[in-house]
Amino acid sequence: MRLFYQENFEDLLFLDEIDSKHCIRVLRKKENDEIDVTDGSGNMFHCSIHDAHPKKTRLQIIDKKVAFGKPNRYVSVAIAPTKNIDRTEYFVEKAVEIGVSEISFIQTANSERKHLKLDRLNRIAIAGMKQSLKAYLPKMNDLMPFGQYIDELSLDATHQKFMAHLSDDSVPLEKKEIGSRTHILIGPEGDFIESEIEKARANGFELVSMGQSRLRTETAGLVAVTLLNLL
Repeated sequence: MRLFYQENFEDLLFLDEIDSKHCIRVLRKKENDEIDVTDGSGNMFHCSIHDAHPKKTRLQIIDKKVAFGKPNRYVSVAIAPTKNIDRTEYFVEKAVEIGVSEISFIQTANSERKHLKLDRLNRIAIAGMKQSLKAYLPKMNDLMPFGQYIDELSLDATHQKFMAHLSDDSVPLEKKEIGSRTHILIGPEGDFIESEIEKARANGFELVSMGQSRLRTETAGLVAVTLLNLL
C-alpha cells in the first residue's frame, strides 16, 4: 500500500504538486489506477486517478474509511529540542510512526536550542505518517517557554499529566494507571531545574521514571511514546 496525503482532500480531490509528481513520474501511475489518500484527520480514501497530471493529479473517491486506525489513547509529548536538530527530527519521525497525537516544543532553563523550523518538522511528521500507513497527523506546536506551556495546560484539568524525571520521588511509568488523554514532559539533556519541577508539580504533573538509565532527550521521548501506547 502506497499512501498519499492531502489536507482537506474530500473538498479538493487532488494531490499537491510534490505528491502528484511522485505518483505519476516516479511510481508511473496512470488514469484509472487506484491509490490511497489520507487527509490526516482520520479519514482514509481509496481512489482512482481521474487525471494523471504530474503537477495536479485529480482523483475520484471509490471508498472512504472514517476513524481509520484511531489510536486508543491521546498521547501528547512536550519536549525540549536538542542542540543537534537531527536528533529532534529523528524523534518526530519515529514518534509519529509509533503513535503520537500532539508534539509541543518547550524552552527550558537548560535548553540549548532557541529556534525551530516548524515547517520542516511538519514535513517530517507527514512522511512518518505516510510511512506507517496512519490516517492521523499529529498536532505540532511551535517552541514556547516552559512556564507558558504549563500555564496553558493547567487550564484543562481533564488530562493526565506526567513529567519524566529520574529521582527518588519518581514512580515508574509502567506502574501508573494510564487514562485516555495523557501529557508527558521530556526535559533537555541538562534536565529540568528545581523551580521547573516545582512549578510542574504545583500544576498537577506527576513525576515518573522510565527505567534506571539516564537517557538522551530524544530517546526518553521515544520510550515515553512507546510506553504510553502499550500500557
